[in-house]
Amino acid sequence: MIQGCLLEAALGERIGLADDEWAIIGALLPSEHGRGCRPAQDNRLYFEGMMWIARTGSQWRHLPDEYGKWNSVFRRYRRWVTTGVFDAMLETLAEMVERDVTADMIDSTVVRAHHCAVGIKKGIRRPRRLADRAVASAPNSTPDAMPKAARSDLS
Repeated sequence: MIQGCLLEAALGERIGLADDEWAIIGALLPSEHGRGCRPAQDNRLYFEGMMWIARTGSQWRHLPDEYGKWNSVFRRYRRWVTTGVFDAMLETLAEMVERDVTADMIDSTVVRAHHCAVGIKKGIRRPRRLADRAVASAPNSTPDAMPKAARSDLS
């Protein structure tokens, strides 16, 4: 019971930006136009929703309602990824602080792989050489393996 409460507190925590941080980041994001007859919602709300997903590692469907509909946040995220918004943002922020961008790296201890990516598929096997097969399984039904007395009865 306590563990469930802690999980809800961690997942329900609001992750946001300070106004001075948003002043810098907001200028780097593209202005969104409404789709159809709906006006576009604020980029800040969507960006904070993306930060919540990145920080918690949760699924998109578990995004709290205060950030908007999860599918809308996901579609804007995918659109920004395919157009290179986050790459441009990283380069611009690195130039602003005069940091060496060649030192950027991803720590593999925090990158999670899918459970299927842990081992090899069961169906893939390395073909054994002919000599290995002979040693691995000695023939037991050939005439050489049978006693001579039993062979003479068969003839």
